Amino acid sequence: MRDATLNVAVIGLGLIGGSVLRALAVHGHRVSGYDADPATRATARTAAAQAPANARWHVTGTIADAVRDADLTVVAVPLPSVGTVFDELASLAYVGVVTDVTSVKGPVRDLALDRLRTGGQSLATFIGGHPMAGRETSGFTAADPRLFEGCAWVLCLTEDGAGIHDWLELAALVTGLGARVVAPTADEHDHAVAAISHVPHLVAAAMAARVASDPLAGTLGAGSFRDGTRVAAARPELTAAMCGGNAPAVLAALDAVLADLNAARAILDGSDPIGALAPWLTPGYTARLTWPPQPGETADLPARADVLLRLGRVGGWIESVSADRKTVHAVRPA
Repeated sequence: MRDATLNVAVIGLGLIGGSVLRALAVHGHRVSGYDADPATRATARTAAAQAPANARWHVTGTIADAVRDADLTVVAVPLPSVGTVFDELASLAYVGVVTDVTSVKGPVRDLALDRLRTGGQSLATFIGGHPMAGRETSGFTAADPRLFEGCAWVLCLTEDGAGIHDWLELAALVTGLGARVVAPTADEHDHAVAAISHVPHLVAAAMAARVASDPLAGTLGAGSFRDGTRVAAARPELTAAMCGGNAPAVLAALDAVLADLNAARAILDGSDPIGALAPWLTPGYTARLTWPPQPGETADLPARADVLLRLGRVGGWIESVSADRKTVHAVRPA
């Protein structure tokens, strides 16, 4: 896959897939996109015709046409559709590199192991990915080529370092789009995003639903309600696939939040709720004041899976990959 300019196929042209398509085209890569929805394909074709001549893309009528010359295929469909796309790639005997942008990684890893093969033999190299750049808006019309600038983009590794050479090529591509690469295992990713993304979606939906039967609350809603319920505006089927697809980790994270809220409820039912709430609120106050993590020391690290996984476990990230792919320029949080 090593080349300054790559042939890339993007399957699924919603917010993330469409933004990947646009960003790669802006950076000079040859990009073909496909979406199962004819209306989305038509919208993407019109946008391509209107883009600058050096930042256009091609929209195909089939997955086969999209991946025919692709070094890399980005699967950007919702979790329930991933297996179908993998089946088609296997039927085409596709042997390039495959990554995805799904918000759960363990189930997609398992699908890749099961589906990206023929005759009992593995075909493509699969690298689980997740750009942490979602919005409550969706669809190709919301796509933004600058969406990934400064964002954390997960690229999963395995403990044994399988596929590390292709991983480094993909990391170089992603950092070239302005993103920061973070390297966990698939299970580590799913545990982390349950707490910082999936449970917040559930809490936001529950809070937003409360105003449906309380018009006065809806009228009085302001900053706290807006910020706390923003992601409730995400399409329900996408949130359901995200949270349901990561059910074990989401259950554990949700139980922890419910335990904390039950503790707050007990305080409110006590004799001194004002005095007793302050200590309960302080850990969250402190954590929020120190987020996001600020960059600390930088280092050029050997491009080995064990080193990169250790970096990810301390919250560090990769800003660039050396031209010889032997080192990465890494940052640890302050």
